[in-house]
Amino acid sequence: MSLLAWIVLGLVAGFIGSKVVNNTGQGLLVDILLGVVGAVVGGFLFKQFGEPGVSGLNLYSLVVAVIGAVNLLWLYHALICRRWVL
Repeated sequence: MSLLAWIVLGLVAGFIGSKVVNNTGQGLLVDILLGVVGAVVGGFLFKQFGEPGVSGLNLYSLVVAVIGAVNLLWLYHALICRRWVL
């Protein structure tokens, strides 16, 4: 995937993940960063369970990235913001 595709996927995944975790965004830059890292985390987690990870700019990759972003945002809020979000 190209860098632009990772940024677009990260932006969308970070935005959706922020809305799922705490109903507000963290800001554009943080949403993109956590979304891209979340896509990597989601791809890693899915591969550990025997499923394909992020494969391109498609709906499956978006779901994988959002799951990774939600996990990463939950951890971010638990450790950095000192708030437990369920």
